[in-house]
Amino acid sequence: MAFCKVILLGNLTADPETRTTPSGQSVTSFSLAINRTWNDANGERQEETSFINCTAWGARGETIAKYVSKGRQLLVSGRLQQRSWDDKDTGKKRSTIDVIVEEFSFISDGRGGSNATGTTSSKSKKSEVIDEAPVDNVSDEPIDLSDIPF
Repeated sequence: MAFCKVILLGNLTADPETRTTPSGQSVTSFSLAINRTWNDANGERQEETSFINCTAWGARGETIAKYVSKGRQLLVSGRLQQRSWDDKDTGKKRSTIDVIVEEFSFISDGRGGSNATGTTSSKSKKSEVIDEAPVDNVSDEPIDLSDIPF
């Protein structure tokens, strides 16, 4: 049995690009910049940025393209897929590994606030709004812990 799951949090390097396949399926491509910071053997702070190509199909990709743009943070999870092709200019075989997005969450609006759109996944989760119940008849008497059944 094989298992391949990737979870990434990064910033979009450019606006997502959506196109339509000959069969009519929409596909959205974008790249995430993933930063990693660590201290080296000398105790000096080091930073590395990786650029990861992502592909989102159908309504999932259309939603990403509609609500996020360059610089925005996005949390994605999905699977890895390797693609290979012959480079017509050099005649060499080329390959790349993309993340096929299965779920995603909008993290922020780029100004430190949260995005009201929430989490979206392949199962089309709906955001739930839970109203706080009104607090009535709250007494100031201490609670007797022996009344708690557990």
